[in-house]
Amino acid sequence: MSRGIDLPETLPLFPLPGAVLMPRTRLPLQIFEPRYLQMVEDVLKTPSRLIGMIQPAEGGLDSLASVGCAGRIVAFSELDDGRLMISLRARSRFRLNEVRPGFTPYLRGQVDWSGYEGDLAAQPEEDPRFDRKGFMARLGRYMEQRGLSTDWDAAEASEAETLVNSLSMLLPFAPEEKQALLEAPALADRRELLEGLLEYALHGGDNEETIQ
Repeated sequence: MSRGIDLPETLPLFPLPGAVLMPRTRLPLQIFEPRYLQMVEDVLKTPSRLIGMIQPAEGGLDSLASVGCAGRIVAFSELDDGRLMISLRARSRFRLNEVRPGFTPYLRGQVDWSGYEGDLAAQPEEDPRFDRKGFMARLGRYMEQRGLSTDWDAAEASEAETLVNSLSMLLPFAPEEKQALLEAPALADRRELLEGLLEYALHGGDNEETIQ
């Protein structure tokens, strides 16, 4: 299905472990590697101004996750030392079909946008079964256990989707856990998975030693 220039068939890819972009969120990035400085310069010349955020996957240096999320550059500034600070606003998740060879120093991927039409909606997704009180209590225990802090007033006032998606991006989960959160089909699925990860961490699951 064609989506015009807004969602192109190929994207420049920015593989970054532990960094995921969720629907209707923003992601600040500091760019300093020459190939990605070139990527930003090239992207700013395109109509869509999209970058495909994607995590590396197990299987070698060239292996990438099957699902990423494209973000539009909505702000950027150049620092005195040549680094760039950019902000990406999520546009839509995508499936990576293949990495396309080319002459750019960064990777480009042929992508499929189908199945993620909901990411393009202006209104946030709803989760009717969201138990905010129970969720916030679990989150509070998790944050206290790890010595983390947050703006609790802002968290309480935020919509369910903003809260769940932001936490999925910001909390110190393993890359494969963040990938699972990204790939969750709907907000309710992501919230349930997030609650499970919090509960697992509270019970010491992420600190257990593996018996070889």
